[in-house]
Amino acid sequence: MTDLRPRAGAPIALLTSGGDAPGMNAAIRAATAVLAAAGHPTVGVQHGYHGLIRGDFVDLGPADVASILREGGTTLGSARSMEFMTVAGRDRARGHLRARGIAGLVVIGGNGSLAGATALTDPAEAGDDFRCTVTGVPASIDNDIGLTGMAIGVDTAMNTIVEACDKISDTASAHDRTFIVEVMGRDCGYLAMTAAIAAGADAVLFREAEKTPQQIVDTVVRTVIRARERAGRPKRVIIIKSEGTPLSNDQLKERVDAALREKLGPDTPPVETRVTVLGHVVRGGRPSAFDRLLASRLAHVAVKALLAGEHRKMAAWLLPGDIPSEIGIRSTDDPYCFVVDFAAVQEETRCLLDGTSKLVQWRRHIFEDVEDILPL
Repeated sequence: MTDLRPRAGAPIALLTSGGDAPGMNAAIRAATAVLAAAGHPTVGVQHGYHGLIRGDFVDLGPADVASILREGGTTLGSARSMEFMTVAGRDRARGHLRARGIAGLVVIGGNGSLAGATALTDPAEAGDDFRCTVTGVPASIDNDIGLTGMAIGVDTAMNTIVEACDKISDTASAHDRTFIVEVMGRDCGYLAMTAAIAAGADAVLFREAEKTPQQIVDTVVRTVIRARERAGRPKRVIIIKSEGTPLSNDQLKERVDAALREKLGPDTPPVETRVTVLGHVVRGGRPSAFDRLLASRLAHVAVKALLAGEHRKMAAWLLPGDIPSEIGIRSTDDPYCFVVDFAAVQEETRCLLDGTSKLVQWRRHIFEDVEDILPL
């Protein structure tokens, strides 16, 4: 069996890719520190796979990353790269790695980033002379990466949403208004679901519930009417909506307003509804303590795995129990972390997004149970 451990003193590259997530800098910092302690120079790739194609490298040492722990975003930058999706683009990237003598690559990002790393190191495409061991660190505020309990950035994003909803709730209470708050989560409603509970929202709308547009409208209308029937005041309503919900904000507001006018009648004061889109605010901000710790731990495990010759593996946190050996193994460097195969991660991610994952089915079932008790 081929020994994939990087040779002693060989440079190892770090790359952040895809959507930025608070805590990426903590991962860069930890990885650089572990590599320096092991005697490997660290090379940062600027602007993700786009920078790898251009050979946009920067040398990193402990002093260069000492103060980035508390910063959001990524000091290395990130970018989408259509060119990297082509064989010619990946050939250019491999050429730059060869020219710099880089023996390993740690990719910090989401499922698309791991797919890029898989394609980059495909032996059928790269040839036998390309030797670069690659590992991954999961970073995605949507928490849409398979086989890890949490990805870097999720905790900070949830805290941002809850803080925003707390403030919106104040003005909603003052005016007895209904607010629909849209949060990120294109194909995964995890942020909406968890933030709804933490913020004390009255209802949550997410793609995985598989509700029709009319059922979504009915949910909002029923929640508002229930709030109007409460004794005293305030009668404010907070609805958290994942951006992946199959009804646009304008359509939802228009249909809800029309349904409320019809149900409440002309003699009842109209319900004021407002839509707030948090958008990229959810991505920003200094990482929480949890995200700093999680990023540091996952980066530590990913680097140690790479130096041990583990190839095409992702560091994962808090998997539910032991997993089959063909998927991954528990890390010897952290009792709460596993090292799992890229292929298994990508398959479980596909199941998360198409709704066939047992985890998604459990989430949907739980929220069906709590839907009627969310509004207190």
